[in-house]
Amino acid sequence: MGEEGTEGTVHLLCLAASSGVPLFCRSSRGGTPARQQLPFSIIGSLNGVHMFGQNLEVQLSSARTEDTTVVWKSFHDSITLIVLSSEEGTSELRLERLLQMVFGAMVLLVGLEELTNIRNVERLKKELRASYRLIDSFLGDSELIGDLTHCCPCSCPLTRCRPVSLTQEALSGFAEAAGTAFVSLVVSGRVVAATESWWRLGTPEAVLLPWLVGSLPPQAARDYPVYLPHGSPTVPHRLLTLTLLPGLELCLLCGPRPPLSQLDPQLLDRWWQPLLDPLRACQSLGPRALPAGFPLHTDILGLLLLHLELKRCLFTVEPSGNKEPSPGQRRHVLRSFYALVTAAHFPPELGQQEEKVENAAHRVQVPRACYQVSGTEEPGSGWRLVALHLGPRLLLLLLSAQSPTHGLRGLATHTLHALTPLL
Repeated sequence: MGEEGTEGTVHLLCLAASSGVPLFCRSSRGGTPARQQLPFSIIGSLNGVHMFGQNLEVQLSSARTEDTTVVWKSFHDSITLIVLSSEEGTSELRLERLLQMVFGAMVLLVGLEELTNIRNVERLKKELRASYRLIDSFLGDSELIGDLTHCCPCSCPLTRCRPVSLTQEALSGFAEAAGTAFVSLVVSGRVVAATESWWRLGTPEAVLLPWLVGSLPPQAARDYPVYLPHGSPTVPHRLLTLTLLPGLELCLLCGPRPPLSQLDPQLLDRWWQPLLDPLRACQSLGPRALPAGFPLHTDILGLLLLHLELKRCLFTVEPSGNKEPSPGQRRHVLRSFYALVTAAHFPPELGQQEEKVENAAHRVQVPRACYQVSGTEEPGSGWRLVALHLGPRLLLLLLSAQSPTHGLRGLATHTLHALTPLL
């Protein structure tokens, strides 16, 4: 598995499927937005070969050259998305899921009706500009991983029952006072706590809403119109955000009411002033996403924990002090490993297969763990990667080279048991 490709380039193209007219082109280089645009001749060729296959009832989904991977995907026979990536180690799985999230972001901010019934191309181009910031964050070197896992990113600041109970009580009480069932606390694009209705949001809005909040510039309050790609793609809702502490935002999903002016400081103080210390614990999480002092083995450089039934995930590459490799490289390695094990060993339908064969006479052999070792030619260099699947949970660990290979599964099992109460 290669190191992080600092010079890799990603191009994202969006076209009207019927006419082939480009709606936008976004690019990133080395994980940062770039102004580089593809020539129209290349855009036309990429769309043309896809349309040619469709006319022959052949579905062209992906292609590879020596240094570039290309993935095509059409949505509702109206929008065609094409992504080209020259980043090292890029997988088709990652690009396919990226396109699904990009279309979800377009629906979130524009609505499905505008995308499936294009009346005025130029007006649609202008409306889609509202989604550029969110889409660009998918192409960059984000600290989040929901674009790949399609699971809601979470943080876990509290391990004692009483503070957790107080936070949930405050969320429920505030939601009732505000007249909505959908309320959450978000820090750095991760959900810290939420009402039951918020947790029941479908994919992709469960991933997109906190990601959107984390991608916007800081503001004391917002009233943001959004569509729900799964739950309400044609009828808009309102996303209200209120900053409780710098970096910690209270999010409400509601209809025409309540007006933002109704959420006055007195109402906020009533519910949240008594919880100032727990809120500060949430605020201090940042990219670590784990409670301060949470016991993790010192060899762990990064981890990804997924609850496959609840569609939630916990992701961090900063569980301990500053060590090599860099956080950006750790993210790249863990993302690549997740794409590898998901495609080869732990497909999404794995849990369904286990249920079907539970009482079968000839039980299908389902993998429980796998690992990968890098840098064995130089003692003390590289890293170790291990994935462990137990019940509804899948854990991926990035470990230092000092971690012995024979102990990887035991360390992963111990870590999973320690993390289970959090997710």
